Amino acid sequence: MPELLRVTVADLLDETALKFSENEVLVDISKGVRYSYREFLDAVNRMSKGLLRLGLKKGEHLALWGPNRWEWIITQFAAAKIGVVLISVDTNYQLQQLEYLLKQSDSRSLVMTEGLKGSEYIEIVSKLFPGIKDSIPGQLNFPRLPELKNIILISERPAPGMFGWKEILEKGKDVPDSLLTERQTSCHVDDVITLLYTSGTTGAPKGVMSTHFGIINTTLASAENQKLTEKDRLCLSVPLSHMFGCVCITLAAVIKGATLVIPSETFEPRRILEAIEKERCTAIYGSPSAFIALMEDPKYISFNIKSLRTGIMGGAQCPMEVMKKVVEEMGVREIVIGYGLTESSSWITETRANDPLELRVSTVGRPLPNVEVKIIDTGSGEEVPAGASGEICARGLNMKGYYKMPAASVNAIDSEGWLHSGDLGYMDEGGYIRTTGRLKEVINKGGEAIYPTEIEEVLFAHPKISNVQVFGVPDKISGEEVAAWIKLEEGASVTEDEILQYCKKRLPDSHLPRYIKFVKEFPMTPLGKIQKFKMREMAIKEYHL
Repeated sequence: MPELLRVTVADLLDETALKFSENEVLVDISKGVRYSYREFLDAVNRMSKGLLRLGLKKGEHLALWGPNRWEWIITQFAAAKIGVVLISVDTNYQLQQLEYLLKQSDSRSLVMTEGLKGSEYIEIVSKLFPGIKDSIPGQLNFPRLPELKNIILISERPAPGMFGWKEILEKGKDVPDSLLTERQTSCHVDDVITLLYTSGTTGAPKGVMSTHFGIINTTLASAENQKLTEKDRLCLSVPLSHMFGCVCITLAAVIKGATLVIPSETFEPRRILEAIEKERCTAIYGSPSAFIALMEDPKYISFNIKSLRTGIMGGAQCPMEVMKKVVEEMGVREIVIGYGLTESSSWITETRANDPLELRVSTVGRPLPNVEVKIIDTGSGEEVPAGASGEICARGLNMKGYYKMPAASVNAIDSEGWLHSGDLGYMDEGGYIRTTGRLKEVINKGGEAIYPTEIEEVLFAHPKISNVQVFGVPDKISGEEVAAWIKLEEGASVTEDEILQYCKKRLPDSHLPRYIKFVKEFPMTPLGKIQKFKMREMAIKEYHL
């Protein structure tokens, strides 16, 4: 197995910047900003010293709330330089969610942008802190959030009670380098560096405490698997507010001296395609739904995106037809499928670039170096043999635990260090993992366990279907029934009965959808992950169940 790196994120950046000083590290197309590694390190150091000037102490928590833009990444590495723990805030958070996160995380500082259309962050913060207009920046005093003292606004316009982001950058100029060096050298590889929150789909969001050691070594293994080098240009089209963006992609670039290209603040297929063509991007990332959205853009065929070589598709099982198009039409020949969790410091398994296409769609690959995987029986907890289904568990580079949630931490990671994922799957004789769904998403119909992916794979093969999601809904007789929501190809037309007849030829009676609905879109997370729990809630109301 490859040797594990024992280095902090800050030291890693220093080493890469020294080695590839004139390489581009960051291109923010919508903001017209470009940085070489030398320039980027200089900006990170200035911001680090500015935060030191504010009095931020090692181990304190800094929340970062904003869409994809260059200041986000500079702030991220600046926090790492001085041992401040980064908390990323979902771009779609509203007042109650923001208050919960800031309070639960004991955030000392909040760095934020003005917001997005329909979600104006300044308005939300003004409601949360009614007296902010009369407050002195750095001396905030709000009983509901007693820990919060600083709000730093990424904007050209000043706001009462807040520091300006560029103001902090300027403050860093007068701080001696020796103070930054002293703080940086006090940081340890086993220190917590990020506190990223789970989506909260099965309860209150939980803050995942990840270490330098964990996120660097999972990302290094993934970068090696993608064969990334300093010549690669990574298209950053997934949110920085999620681990996929701020760790899996951003950190991979810095480990290898590659370039990060930000096409737009949020996911915009046209802007992403333009960025790939203009900047000659070699790697692309996202969920299967995100790749489908790119290929459904009306002008998709007119873009020259042949520079693409690799990347990762994660977040859901990839249908064969989608993968064929990605490899053959988009030209992403070496794309890999990844499976991971925030709790596992990102990736657990990945396919390999030379794996046959069939393995890249039917599996989520083999464990990464220095990561163990086993499948356990959901009843007994005992490990099951190859080919038998159960819960996927991983050990090796997991989180330290959930912040201030000891009971949840014990439930997630057992006494032997195994992380219990809550995902179902099985391992074949070659060590490849096949996921079959979430433990909570298995449809229990009359005592029979039905895996939604089994039905989805059949429907995805229908020539008129662009995307499909299968989930369970309550039923008084059988316990649960099968619901299938279908998005058709542009201009296609098909009836519910035609879909049912199609299924009858290919599925057992127990697997036939009781409810079929044609939709234009699915409820999604900012990462492009489809939210089946929301669809279930909508269906229960619609079908009066």
